[in-house]
Amino acid sequence: MALASLKIPSNPGMKDKDLSHINRTRTTATDPVAIAHSFKRTQALGVQHNSRSVAQVSLVDEWCRPLYNAYIQQDKPVVSYLTELTGITQEILESRGRPHAEVMAGLRDFLSPQAVLVGQSIHKDVQWLQLAEGIDYHSMINLSDLFRVWNAPRKAYTNFSQDHCAKVWLGMQERPHHDALTDATVSMSLFNMYRQLQIYPQQMLDMRQRTLDAPRIPGFSKKFPSIDGCCMGHHKTCICGASFD
Repeated sequence: MALASLKIPSNPGMKDKDLSHINRTRTTATDPVAIAHSFKRTQALGVQHNSRSVAQVSLVDEWCRPLYNAYIQQDKPVVSYLTELTGITQEILESRGRPHAEVMAGLRDFLSPQAVLVGQSIHKDVQWLQLAEGIDYHSMINLSDLFRVWNAPRKAYTNFSQDHCAKVWLGMQERPHHDALTDATVSMSLFNMYRQLQIYPQQMLDMRQRTLDAPRIPGFSKKFPSIDGCCMGHHKTCICGASFD
């Protein structure tokens, strides 16, 4: 089914971002297609929220089929595996972890200059994984922007956690852990649901209002400002004072 032009809503007076090139019927080598979500999970090498190391990398296609899932061996001492968030333990990394270079080479086997990466704050994943635009991917779609809702009384956008959007849009319950493969699957499911509703303006408006009105499910870092003494990096509850750049 060909989809109508897909746009990310913007602030009043700003031009919408045209995503009409994403079409589920086009999968040729030259057309960018929403094929993948690249997601990483980190562990703490220090107590500051920017002292992290990539521990898991996962990829799914646009039908939510797993393409790649790998754990990374660590070459520096780990302060916390952040198990409450990631579900990752020392035993998992020791038994299933592979060298960083090997994992990244495997990931790039599934990427291409035509790939469109989709995910919650996907730009952060791309930075952590040091992926190159035009080589590893064509463009990114940030679900945080896609699912934000204009709050007229506040005259500002309201942003939502992945769990909140998954509950409202997909009927999912909160998950005890956020491993990379599950997060990738949820992200692509949300994106596909958004694409389905894009051609039905009234239904889209109704879902946006439901998202705004539903009891908020906060992000993990807001609920748990620290784990094992390691700051989780929420802007309002940061305990380490490190930069957010």
